[in-house]
Amino acid sequence: MNKTKPSHLILLFINISFLIWSGINPTERLTWLLEVGPTTIVLLVLVFTYRKFQFSTLSYFIFSILIILTYIGGHFTYDDVPLFEWIKDMMHLKRNHYDRFGHLFKGLFIVPIKELLIRKGWIREGVLLNIMLASFVLSLAALYELAEWISAMIVGESARDFLGTQGDVWDSQWDMALALLGAYITMLIFRKKKV
Repeated sequence: MNKTKPSHLILLFINISFLIWSGINPTERLTWLLEVGPTTIVLLVLVFTYRKFQFSTLSYFIFSILIILTYIGGHFTYDDVPLFEWIKDMMHLKRNHYDRFGHLFKGLFIVPIKELLIRKGWIREGVLLNIMLASFVLSLAALYELAEWISAMIVGESARDFLGTQGDVWDSQWDMALALLGAYITMLIFRKKKV
């Protein structure tokens, strides 16, 4: 049985703190639920599988970054995150780019996925692994876009903030492309990291 590392408990505490904060008077309750719900399920899966498979501290840190980004977006809605509103105004941009920033960071997902695949012995290092990791991130991004579309079809106009397109007809394509770009950047940064 793996021992619980203090750094992992600290990351869990930070994630739970952000979850609680994000649920206090969010901009739009339905959007908050749609954004935060799936991410909280991921957090719960990580907690309940901790004894069976313990990721590295780096992987838990990456999970935390991605979860916290979602909690922030859920609280404010991705269209209205204050820091990115300020950047939008300062740089005279047409949209708030917080969602694009978040999708780029989804590329970090390849670190824990690589760790899982190699440590379980399902695949070895090499070109095939890199193709699989990029494909996984792109599939995850596409799945998220499909979930947004289905939610909008079911919920209707009230899912506008969840979609976060901000009038950009190419928003889904941008989101998927940025997730893939983030995966390639992550591969370059962590290319020498052994798991």
